[in-house]
Amino acid sequence: MLSNIRIVLINTFHPGNVGAIARAMKNMGLTNLYLVDPNDYPSEEATSRAAGAVDLLENATIVPTLEEAIADCSLVIGTSARHRTFQLPIMNARECAVSVIPEAIDHNVAIVFGRETTGLLNDEIAQCHRQVYIDANDEYPVLNISQAVQIVAYEIWMANQNKENYKKETPEYPHKKDMDLFYEHLEETLYGINFIIRSHPGKVLDKLHRFFNRSRPEKQELGILRGVLAAVQREAGLTEANNHPEKKAKDALKESAKKE
Repeated sequence: MLSNIRIVLINTFHPGNVGAIARAMKNMGLTNLYLVDPNDYPSEEATSRAAGAVDLLENATIVPTLEEAIADCSLVIGTSARHRTFQLPIMNARECAVSVIPEAIDHNVAIVFGRETTGLLNDEIAQCHRQVYIDANDEYPVLNISQAVQIVAYEIWMANQNKENYKKETPEYPHKKDMDLFYEHLEETLYGINFIIRSHPGKVLDKLHRFFNRSRPEKQELGILRGVLAAVQREAGLTEANNHPEKKAKDALKESAKKE
């Protein structure tokens, strides 16, 4: 189950932190490390700091974007101590761990950590379903990124020891890539019926993204929403045989299924 939980690091600047994080992860049974556009990697310093966890560095997945790192995840949790202009459901590290364990039994879960100096950008946290913070002294709550990973990983390890957490049933949620296809379909439909004006789109789509990320529709519910959009397109005369979003989405899902 722990192998379904991935730690995602975005644009980590100091290679020593990557090595220290690999060590922290292995201490707590986590092995799945994703590096998004790392600043200096591979690195001898990272290898040195990893000590007995060099195998995590050797097997780390390196991708250029966050989207690629979380595409096949059904739950994405962003770490941030800051309150954002838009609010995701917020958990502390212990609550986060308890929520992650039952979902990771059958699905991929990502916990995303931002840059050492600036953390996660707003558009990155907006791709998450939940936000996690670490309780700390209000006078100085700043943690090194490897310390933050160690604390979250420890809470996951402890939650994993409690077999009661395995008994909690979780619905089947769509992968992030399936939600992205839905957002594409939604956008094309809203533009097509002139609910949103292309020259003055405003922030409607951003707000809808946040709404659906917060609410987390289940896989079957997402299918219903896609059906509603398809019906709206047909009634509005927007449907083309091979080029409308529903058809493109189905083709993309079929292609994805072949690869899997």
